[in-house]
Amino acid sequence: MTGDSGEDMLSWDESVFRNEHVFEIDYVPETFRHRESQMQSLTYALRPAVRGSRPLNVMIRGPPGTGKTTAVQKLFDEVGAQTRDVQTIRVNCQVNATRYAVFSRLFEGSFDYEPPSSGISFKKLFGQIAEKLVDDDRVLVVALDDVNYLFYENEASDTLYSLLRAHEEHPGAKIGVVVISSDPSLDVIDELDTRVQSVFRPEDIYFPVYDQPEIVDILRERVTRGFHDGVVATDVLERVGGLTADSGDLRVGIDLLRRAGLNAEMRASKTVELEDVETAYETSKYINLSRSLNSLTDNEAALLEVLLEHDGAQAGDVYDRFRERTDLGYTRYSEIVNKLDQLGLIDADYAEIEGRGRSRALTLAYDADAIADRL
Repeated sequence: MTGDSGEDMLSWDESVFRNEHVFEIDYVPETFRHRESQMQSLTYALRPAVRGSRPLNVMIRGPPGTGKTTAVQKLFDEVGAQTRDVQTIRVNCQVNATRYAVFSRLFEGSFDYEPPSSGISFKKLFGQIAEKLVDDDRVLVVALDDVNYLFYENEASDTLYSLLRAHEEHPGAKIGVVVISSDPSLDVIDELDTRVQSVFRPEDIYFPVYDQPEIVDILRERVTRGFHDGVVATDVLERVGGLTADSGDLRVGIDLLRRAGLNAEMRASKTVELEDVETAYETSKYINLSRSLNSLTDNEAALLEVLLEHDGAQAGDVYDRFRERTDLGYTRYSEIVNKLDQLGLIDADYAEIEGRGRSRALTLAYDADAIADRL
């Protein structure tokens, strides 16, 4: 811990950060390390698009925070710099979790304005996107990022079917699809309708968890670009690397660096100390929890709130409480339970109960206080 002599202190208008944007979730790093083979496979799949043909479809799988989105953004930027004849649009399915929402986003990307809010039919919306593609003689590459959210809402097959069969209704329309799934327990192909399976057949690109040396290497690059020289010492960076490796999610480390820097500034310190990292980790380790909670509807959040009071209770008993709050039927309740289970927010495990046969017990997958604070 440094002393409180003047030269160790930040003045009110100084910052430990050279560029705080480096630690934001949507920052695309200039050097993208330890993903060479994945980038090669992606480039191979999209190369036909640059020549004016339909690209190969791609399925990108891997846990959260393994570089999937960044890889696609990097490649889309490269394609955009090379040619005007390919249009690339990335759709965040966590926000756009229905077929109509996905195509509204594609419309917006194609025309640079949103579709009329009075709601045009899906058929018309789709028709206008396809017609523009044919008129402009462009190839469209769609990335469905966090496609697992389309599966949670049972919208994935319809969405993919429409994209993959576009050329049948609109001859000359060339669309390639990149799906990105960050749910390791989801078998994308198995969960799709057979009518989609027969036309999808994607190239499979896997993004494994980064190991600790790779994490430290990537984070060191962010430290160099994001902090002033000498702010983060090697032992501090190694500690951040260790905590990040435990979580398996690079985003935890990036968030951790930013928060630790803010903690140092709170103390008016010119250096980030280990205590700044430890304090920040109490928040940063829940970054995935926060992301998942942000995507919930009011009813889904209501079920979590019921579970805060009835953690570990039987599904039927939880439903009684839930219905008092929402008036929803059991079928919709069951769908919400499944979604929260798939999101890793709750565990819904079947167990044999005396006199009741098989029943599901619902338990929170995170510390109750952590969920309550973020709801």
